Order: sequence, then C-alpha cells, then structure tokens
Amino acid sequence: MTTEPSGGRRAERRRTTAETDIAVTIDLDGPAGVVEVSTGLPFFDHMLDQLGRHGGFDLSVQATGDLHVDGHHTVEDTGILLGEAFREALGDKAGVRRFASGLYPLDEALVEVALDLSGRPFVVYDVPFGEVLPLGDPPFNPEMAGHFWHSFATAAGITLHVTKRAGENTHHVVEATFKGVARTLRDAVRVEGRGVPSTKGVL
Repeated sequence: MTTEPSGGRRAERRRTTAETDIAVTIDLDGPAGVVEVSTGLPFFDHMLDQLGRHGGFDLSVQATGDLHVDGHHTVEDTGILLGEAFREALGDKAGVRRFASGLYPLDEALVEVALDLSGRPFVVYDVPFGEVLPLGDPPFNPEMAGHFWHSFATAAGITLHVTKRAGENTHHVVEATFKGVARTLRDAVRVEGRGVPSTKGVL
C-alpha cells in the first residue's frame, strides 16, 4: 500500500492485493466539482457518484477486482481505501462541525443518518430488505451497501448510524443511504471554528 503526499484537505491512496487494485483521490472541499468513478460494477459506480456529488467532494475511484468471483472484494476494499483517504484528508479536524444528522427521502424511501467524526469507529446499520434483488450488470448485491459503510466508517474513524424509516424499492433505499451519508458528511466536515471540537483536544 502506498500513500501519496497530500495538500489541504485532500488525499490520494492506492491499495493492491491479490483480489483488487484500487486508487482513490478525494478533496473534501471539492473546488473542481469533479467525480470520476469506475469499479466494474455500474450500480456501485452510480452510488459512489452520489457520494461525491452530494458530499461536495472532488472524488476519483478507479478499481479493478475479481468480479468473476463476485463484487464483495471490490466493494469492501473500496470502502476501506476511501475511508483511509477520507481520514487522511480531514487531518487534525481543527474547526470542523464534527456532528451531523438528518432524514433523507427518495420517493417512498426514507433514511435517517447520524454521525460523529469521533476517531472512534462504530457502525449501526439497520437497513433491512424484503427480497434482495441484485442491481445492475454485473450485479451489485444490495446487502453489500451495509458492508461498504462498515468498511468505510471503520477506516475513517467515524461513528455512523444509518436507519431505514420507510421504503420498498431496493434501488431507492440503497441510494437514499448513499445520498444521506454524503449530505451528513458534507455538514460534519464543514469548517465553522478554529480549535478541535473535543474536550480532549484531539479527535
């Protein structure tokens, strides 16, 4: 694994294993408004595009993986690397809002998201499905959305709660989680002060 030098609230990371080869670049302040994603899983690409655009991030994710097995390794490793890059880009978190939450609708689907840039990874993901329907071709297993958020939040050092309040359409529910987490991250990383928002002095 290699880490590239970063400037501002920006980070670049690459991770190569026997199962995947992934490169990620993220700029939390998104000055260029550019999102470029290619993972070999079109529905997952669509979700990562939502994450970048609704998060207000410049985001590049280029991934190849053993999709002949299934999408598990690609989704998991992307979550890990993106979380690591997000944490690096945050730096010492001086001045960030830190906490954010909200309710996010997409047609009949409604998702609640709350998070804390605490440095203490913890995830509660309560997003049940009825019949699990693969999405896209090659197929994305909707259950992997939860695994992605666990991988991302653990690597990023985030406390994350995602709860489905309503929803029947699988696509709508999964997309609401990505848009909801993106918007909540956008609020949490906003710089509105100077010091680190913790009585400990560090996060």
